[in-house]
Amino acid sequence: MGGLAIAQPLMFQRRPGPHGVLVIGGGLAGLFTALKLAPLPVTVLSPKPLGEGASSTWAQGGIAAAIGEGDSPEVHAADTIAAGAGLTDPEMARILTSEAGQRIKELLSYGVPFDRDALGKPRLSQEAAHSARRIVRVGGDRAGKAVMTALIAAVAETPSISVLENTEAVELAYSNGRVRGVYVRRTGEPGRASFLRGCSVVLASGGIGQLYRVTTVPKEANGGGLAMAARAGAIIADPEFVQFHPTAFDIGRDPAPLLSEAIRGDGGLLVNGAGERFMLAVHPRAELAPRDVVARAVHREIAEGRGAFLDCRALPMETAFPTAYEVCREVGIDPARELIPIAPAAHYHMGGVLTDAHGRTSLSGLWACGEAASTGVHGANRLASNSLLEAVVFAARVAADVAAGEQHWRALAEEVLPVKPSIELPEVDAAKTASAVRRLREVMARCVGVERTAASLQEAFSALKELEADAQSIELRGMIEAALLIAAGAYARKESRGAHRRLDCPELSEPARHGYLTLGEARRIVAAATGGGPQEQGAGVQELRAAV
Repeated sequence: MGGLAIAQPLMFQRRPGPHGVLVIGGGLAGLFTALKLAPLPVTVLSPKPLGEGASSTWAQGGIAAAIGEGDSPEVHAADTIAAGAGLTDPEMARILTSEAGQRIKELLSYGVPFDRDALGKPRLSQEAAHSARRIVRVGGDRAGKAVMTALIAAVAETPSISVLENTEAVELAYSNGRVRGVYVRRTGEPGRASFLRGCSVVLASGGIGQLYRVTTVPKEANGGGLAMAARAGAIIADPEFVQFHPTAFDIGRDPAPLLSEAIRGDGGLLVNGAGERFMLAVHPRAELAPRDVVARAVHREIAEGRGAFLDCRALPMETAFPTAYEVCREVGIDPARELIPIAPAAHYHMGGVLTDAHGRTSLSGLWACGEAASTGVHGANRLASNSLLEAVVFAARVAADVAAGEQHWRALAEEVLPVKPSIELPEVDAAKTASAVRRLREVMARCVGVERTAASLQEAFSALKELEADAQSIELRGMIEAALLIAAGAYARKESRGAHRRLDCPELSEPARHGYLTLGEARRIVAAATGGGPQEQGAGVQELRAAV
């Protein structure tokens, strides 16, 4: 099935096989897609060994699913829509919540050891903005690691799945109106990237948190997949909506360890340096307000010099939240006696590559799922613990859609493609690139962070243009392009909605609208904002939706 034009082996491949479907990313969305495609041939590309470098592994809270007594998918959908601040697609929310129960059963069949009560039923917890206890957890705060461990074992036992570890995709191969595969290299190595043919390509490359100075996600979540799709011409939806988790450990680590939402669901309190519960004056649900509300309140307490802390002194942290407890002990904090310093951190991207209900993007031959995609489920603000759920629900839908076209994509494998067997990658000054990455992250945190203004975004544009003019590495180029998309979307959205807060445009605009951009349109916004030319209007919302 297609040729692999690589002069020497790139890395360990679990088992040889044809490259029928290429899945970019070894996190939850990528692995679940591969498993659901069995027995069709699939190759998974992972920039690190499976289980490493994936945000899914670090997820603590759990998976939201309306499987408890008195709960329903309809109520779960209503909570999802309410959290989305007017931009959640109701049909997508219905799909997400109605298919949740089946996906939980499948995860159980793969061996995920969800916590159970004395009767053997899944033990359910509650998190912010949920109206019921519906969070399925593992070991209190170890859901992501447990789910990934189970799926990696399942992948190893599935003969149809090949895995190329320590492999990164650097560019999509696009010809004759269709994505034909990707150019790959051994992770971080200079030189050339080789063409790897795929009759269908699934982008499951994760998010963009590493664009910010303080983040809870691994180094690999740097927007590279988003930028790669945008360079090929894909439509990007709502890139300005970046969710900042309100309770990251403020202890100077990069990435910042996470204090799960579930801690507040079980009674953890937010206080300032004077011991005051500041959320009581901010929102009726106090600590269980939507994440964007809590993140801004925490940001404000810190900015105004009062500090922000999580009070867990009344909770059995060692047994209920062992991951958080271990970090506390590592840095000399006794959560039974002391407050835990916190700060908001870039955590999840609601925007991404625009997809339909089957994961199809605006580029033929390319599907997307997981955090790299924008399905419309999360709207302007993701409901807690809907991320892992979205990954498995839409991964299953992508797999079904790709499999339905098996006969077509097998025929595509016989075509002679006018693509280069490899592309040259530039030489990179590692120290200079590292310095540029640090500057980019500082600029994004200061200018495109929890709160934004037109002036701060214009400052970001100027800095990003300077960085781009001198960028060498393809990784840095991708980070800059992803940052430009986010900043351009934020500049174009002259309102405050969900996770996007414009201090100079504090009100909601009606009706609610999505923001759809191509990379070219983002550059036009930047040029107009920095005096480089007129801002051209892109395609209308309906035109862009119709393109998918």
